[in-house]
Amino acid sequence: MSKPNIAAGAEPRRAQERSPAGAAHRGEGEGLESKPLYRQVRETLIRRMVDGVWAPGEPLPSEIQLAAELGVSQGTVRKALDEMAAENIVVRRQGRGTFVARHDEERILFQFFKLVGDDGERHFPESRVLGIERAKGTAAECAALALPRNGRVLRIRRLRTFDGAPLIIESLILPDQMFPGLADAPVPNNLYGLYAQRYGITVARAREQLKAVGADADTAAMLHVEPGAPVLLIDRLAYSLDGTPVEWRVSFCLTAGFHYLSDLT
Repeated sequence: MSKPNIAAGAEPRRAQERSPAGAAHRGEGEGLESKPLYRQVRETLIRRMVDGVWAPGEPLPSEIQLAAELGVSQGTVRKALDEMAAENIVVRRQGRGTFVARHDEERILFQFFKLVGDDGERHFPESRVLGIERAKGTAAECAALALPRNGRVLRIRRLRTFDGAPLIIESLILPDQMFPGLADAPVPNNLYGLYAQRYGITVARAREQLKAVGADADTAAMLHVEPGAPVLLIDRLAYSLDGTPVEWRVSFCLTAGFHYLSDLT
C-alpha cells in the first residue's frame, strides 16, 4: 500500500484503500460512503470510543496498526487523528502515542470553562450542590435533550465559588436514564469527568449562547449582589461523542474580576 503524500498535495491512491475494515458488518459504515475516507476512519474510531473499546486516558493502537486493521493508508489514519486531536477528542503525546482525551481539570479549563481572571489566570471554581431532583421534563427540557414528551430528567442546582466568594449559580438538566444512580451519591466538582468515568459518556463539544442580563431576586441573593445587578447568562448544550445531547446547563456568572475568553481559530 502506498502512503499518500498529503503534505505535497498528492491524492491518496483510493483504489488501494477501502472503507474502514469491519465497519459494514458492525453497522459503523452506514451512510459513510459519501464522506472522505479519513472522515469514515474518524467515524469508526469515535464509534469504538462510544462503545467502550478505548476508555478515556487509554492509548490507541499505532497509526500503522490502525491502518492495517482498517485497510487504509497510514496517511489517512493520521489525517483522521489530526482532526480528532484538533477537536480535543484525542491527545497526542510525543514519543508515547495517541490517547483518548480525559476530562481532567486542565482540559475543562481550556475547552469548556471560559471564565478567566482579568489578570489572565485561569481558575477552576469549587462547587456546592444546592438541590437535586428527578422529575418529568418540561417541553423545553425534553426538546433540548431530544427526549420524548414527558421524558424523565435529573435536575441539579449548584453554586460555584472562587476563594470562597460566589461566582456562578447554575442549573443542569440531564437525561435521567443516561445517569442512573447519579442523584444517590455525592456529586463531584468535575461532572464531565464523572460522566466519562462512571457512565462512559464523553462530552466532546458544546454549543453556548451568551447574554448580559440583570440578576433576578433569587440569583442576586445567591451571588450576594443587588437585584438587577449585571450578570452573564451562559446557556450551554453539551453533546457526547456520537452527537447525543447529554446536558443542558444554564449559568449566571459574575464578571467583576473575570471575563469570558474564547479563542477563535
